[in-house]
Amino acid sequence: MAAAVPVAAIGAAFVALRLEYTGDVSAEARTRGRDAIWLGHAWVDGRKTDADVAALAQQLAGTGIRDLYVHTGPLEHDGSLQPSVHPRARWFTDTLHRELPQIRLQSWLGNEVKPAKDGLDLEDAPTRDRVAASARQVLDLGFDGVHFDMEPIRPGSHGWLALLDQVRAVTAEHGAKLSVAAPQIDPLPGLHSAGIALTGHGKWWDQAYFAETARRVDQIAVMSYDTSMQTEPLYGGYVAQQTELALEATPKDVDLLMGLPFYWDDTWAHRGSAETVTAAVRGVRLGLGRRDLRRPNFGVALYVDFAATPEHWAAYRRGWVG
Repeated sequence: MAAAVPVAAIGAAFVALRLEYTGDVSAEARTRGRDAIWLGHAWVDGRKTDADVAALAQQLAGTGIRDLYVHTGPLEHDGSLQPSVHPRARWFTDTLHRELPQIRLQSWLGNEVKPAKDGLDLEDAPTRDRVAASARQVLDLGFDGVHFDMEPIRPGSHGWLALLDQVRAVTAEHGAKLSVAAPQIDPLPGLHSAGIALTGHGKWWDQAYFAETARRVDQIAVMSYDTSMQTEPLYGGYVAQQTELALEATPKDVDLLMGLPFYWDDTWAHRGSAETVTAAVRGVRLGLGRRDLRRPNFGVALYVDFAATPEHWAAYRRGWVG
């Protein structure tokens, strides 16, 4: 009988997610012109040209995209950033600011994080100092902000929060923005603890730690993909739930973006037939309509440019831009 209890709980959770995907979406749940897209490293390492910038400008025209997260790293394990990994960064910032002055360019920096991975030790103050120096380095190259994607960060990490406080001071000095890519929020209370106990690292953050992070940044983008959901309705319901949880935890003056999967994979973690842009957009719209329909500081973030197909772009435009 005891073994049936967790099975029943899991079954009830899946039913709840499926119900999250039901109902009508509001016509007001559309882009606010605060969307973003992650751009790969090719934009700063010499592979892209002026013709590529022109094509990018055409792709972004008529969308709600305001921010570009441009991969400028990776950071070294000690927190430093080697100039040799982004030799064309200044060309890109100068060209984009000239061709698309309304677009904000954020330098996407990151690495894997200890203790789950052999990477950055954010509990180490000298490492945090070097990360802050790296932030200054990219801002001096003309970027309008710094975007951190560091994984996996365990909820409760004091080093992560201390780093955000330190770098927020740097971005404020430059009149720039600080944004982060954030894990999903516990779909069931305490699930992150179970994940850490079973695997050594957690997939989710608890809602309180998400809020602690959101209070320290200008913008937070939820990586609402790679969910292990196996059907479109379950995935869309999961995104609706994540949207509601994130809206509850994010201060009104902070931009909240929900990630859309602009790529295909077919694994247990990411079932391409389930994690579609169409399902994600419908889930975002349902969650927004239920929690904070008229919130201006809200958008979606598209991951990632080099894997995107015309079908991904069409679904984003059709479902979210209108």
